[in-house]
Amino acid sequence: MNANQTWNHHVVKKGNKSLVLDKIKYNSPISRATVASQIGLNKGTVSSLVNDLLEEHLIYESGPGESSGGRRPVMLLFNEKAGYSIGIDIGVNYLLGVLTDLNGNIHTEKRIAFKNLSYEEIELRLFETIDFLLISTPDCPHGVVGIGVGVPGIVEKDGNILLAPNLNWRNINLKEVLEEKYNLPIIIENEANAGAYGEKHFGAGKDFENVIYVSAGIGIGVGLILNGSLYKGSNGFSGELGHMTIQAGDLLCRCGNEGCWELYASEQALMRHAEKLDIPFDSQDLEGLVSLAQSGNEEVIQLFHQTGDYLGIGINNIINIFNPQQVIIGNRLAYSKKWLKDSLNKRITNQALWFQQNDLQIDFSELSTRSTALGVAAFSIENFLSVSIQQDVLLE
Repeated sequence: MNANQTWNHHVVKKGNKSLVLDKIKYNSPISRATVASQIGLNKGTVSSLVNDLLEEHLIYESGPGESSGGRRPVMLLFNEKAGYSIGIDIGVNYLLGVLTDLNGNIHTEKRIAFKNLSYEEIELRLFETIDFLLISTPDCPHGVVGIGVGVPGIVEKDGNILLAPNLNWRNINLKEVLEEKYNLPIIIENEANAGAYGEKHFGAGKDFENVIYVSAGIGIGVGLILNGSLYKGSNGFSGELGHMTIQAGDLLCRCGNEGCWELYASEQALMRHAEKLDIPFDSQDLEGLVSLAQSGNEEVIQLFHQTGDYLGIGINNIINIFNPQQVIIGNRLAYSKKWLKDSLNKRITNQALWFQQNDLQIDFSELSTRSTALGVAAFSIENFLSVSIQQDVLLE
């Protein structure tokens, strides 16, 4: 076999093995014969690839399934416990870490709240969270397969954090730091991109191909699922719609622009306005404001209504640009759905072009604040499965 034939054989085998694994992963339990017929490969090829996947503990066999006449087939299942992934969401005032199996089911999680910490202080809490999750990992063939980290900022394709204005970070190479400390594959991603991916795979976006995820916390980020795929732009910088101007010549944003959407429709907007209300200082954060709204404080409820209206203004712009099937509002502001949704929906109903509203759904996250952590955990899982298949093919 010459070099070109060898290369082509490896490419074909890698593709076929991915097809077999995906078919088993998403259709367990399933027989070898059904796998072969559904993906169009002969039974011998499928049997060989299945044996490889069994040796790698990525799948396992269970008892006989239903017979269609003749011997009952042995069924194949994806082994979601073969390894675990760590997903971290670094927020402006919190850090959330999850340990998931290979199907994205959460095994352990750890949440830390903080305010006004330096990069070095957040880094220590990040290490603390990762160490806790590593210790919590059950015994399994592959251990922790990778660590994904979502950050509220602009991330270059190589994982360098170019700018995270609400954290006051510039040119932070967190990927290199984590690779050196943990000797594991590291993925750094924009938190809204990761949140969109998490919602598409595990949350409210499962049934749609064109989904806009609005991550509303201290700032606002937007993740775009277009035609079923995460859209990141030519350099990976898409989705910075929290910095679109909705009030020209007004408030100055940390990004250097004036009148950015996130200055009016985020936690920072709520807290800025809450300072002017006659409420206790220790209630001037999201949790405190939600508590006051629940107790019927009309001033605070009106503040949420105003924030929902501003959310609607930005979402209306997004709808007109992308014509999505679904918009999902996630991150911490989704906790206040009860007081945001009416003014938000009213703004969109009144201002979005009528034809844009056909077949459009506005939803709040099903994953609460876990969208980003689950999204980056999923990136790490996909990377592991892809690399695992690639290495096996090249070792042949």
